[in-house]
Amino acid sequence: MADAAELLAAYDGQLRTNVPSRLPEGVTYERDGPLLRWHGAAGRGFVLYRDLGELEGGDLDELIARQVRVYRERGESFEWKLHGHDRPADLPERLRAAGFVPEEQETVVIAPVAEIAGPPQLPDGASLREVTGRAEFERIAAHEQAVWGDEHDWLPEMLDSEQTADPEGLTVVVAEAAGAIVCAAWIRFENGTEFATLWGGATLPEWRRRGIYRATVAHRANLAAERGFRFLEVDASSDSRPILERLGFTPVTTTTPWVWTPPG
Repeated sequence: MADAAELLAAYDGQLRTNVPSRLPEGVTYERDGPLLRWHGAAGRGFVLYRDLGELEGGDLDELIARQVRVYRERGESFEWKLHGHDRPADLPERLRAAGFVPEEQETVVIAPVAEIAGPPQLPDGASLREVTGRAEFERIAAHEQAVWGDEHDWLPEMLDSEQTADPEGLTVVVAEAAGAIVCAAWIRFENGTEFATLWGGATLPEWRRRGIYRATVAHRANLAAERGFRFLEVDASSDSRPILERLGFTPVTTTTPWVWTPPG
């Protein structure tokens, strides 16, 4: 198993403030001290950073308040992506005091591509294929809604705009059975880094525990291997983390979305 400290250092150094070489139309970013502030993405805005440069106390409160002012003026909700090893230790309390609400915690897991790539093993009746285009992404949004029970209206726009801006930067794959999507997943190839990142993977309940998700991971790992990427990274839910650890992924930290929403 790869060394967790080395993997975390690579993650912090390469991924956390990486900017795609081609951005979707309307998506912009700006720097504010140690922060990278994103606007115009489907869903909501984002605040990312590698570290906060020893900010604490009143100076940190002002940095947080400034982000709230910017997004309030835009009428836009946004996510402050907080990692378990971020400092200072009281940052969650300061975010809560500023009106942020935490969503479900996930675990950052990383694996060498070479250890994950291999022939996908699918159950009888299922097949994998790569998809493009708005119509396919609408099907994926309907699938996600069926799995999670909530709206995913933002998803087709996100996938379509990213793939239009950089067709080589995003690959979307679906597992199908009898013409219906049973699992959907995608991979982002993070330019300028050694990482490809895995997203999605929601599987219909009746198709779980049959290897569908593992097959999508293997397929995407093969794509990363073909392009020369060294690592795979996943923000893993509590459902997918055990599967990924059995495949050889190493947990290195946690990540929690702290979300601020404009009043009303």
